[in-house]
Amino acid sequence: MGLRIHFVVDPHGWCCMGLIVFVWLYNIVLIPKIVLFPHYEEGHIPGILIIIFYGIAIFCLVALVRASFTDPGRLPENPKIPHGEREFWELCNKCNLMRPKRSHHCSRCGHCVRRMDHHCPWINNCVGEDNHWLFLQLCFYTELLTSYALMFSFCHYYYFLPVKKRNLDLFVVRHELAIMRLAAFMGITMLVGITGLFYTQLIGIITMWKQRPHFPPSP
Repeated sequence: MGLRIHFVVDPHGWCCMGLIVFVWLYNIVLIPKIVLFPHYEEGHIPGILIIIFYGIAIFCLVALVRASFTDPGRLPENPKIPHGEREFWELCNKCNLMRPKRSHHCSRCGHCVRRMDHHCPWINNCVGEDNHWLFLQLCFYTELLTSYALMFSFCHYYYFLPVKKRNLDLFVVRHELAIMRLAAFMGITMLVGITGLFYTQLIGIITMWKQRPHFPPSP
């Protein structure tokens, strides 16, 4: 089944998504500028590590876009309920529409979502039946990118050979320590949060799969 486009008009969600994009841009611009490219030019690391870094960054951005703009499982206004499945449907007391059981009404989006897990402001979208796996992908790639950036930040100061050619006229070189400290703070914060979120989402999907209803065959 193809994924349907879904767009939520929510300024709060836009601000949260903007913050995520800012952190993403901060990492893919400054980490290569300060760490990857200088060490590559002096022969300390192979070029494949830079390619891997940008590859993970692209996968992370694509996962964010897909999770944000994919319909999470919004119910239509006049759903067609198969005769044999009527006992698995109920009336929503907020929008007065019929919905399958274990669906929930999102007050921020204003509609019911099948198997809704939660409304995530960081993707400005609900996490439901149709985009739960995309949200899990986003958590995985974000955790991978954050770990990769933190690893290079650590190696830059404690493992790699010192960079000999440094252009002190560049802003990022003059303020390298402050920039790297901020990157490390954002990275550790995101890594801790995403690790917990990734674990809970993975457990939620497994539990949802085990508890899915088994509809009787239609006559």
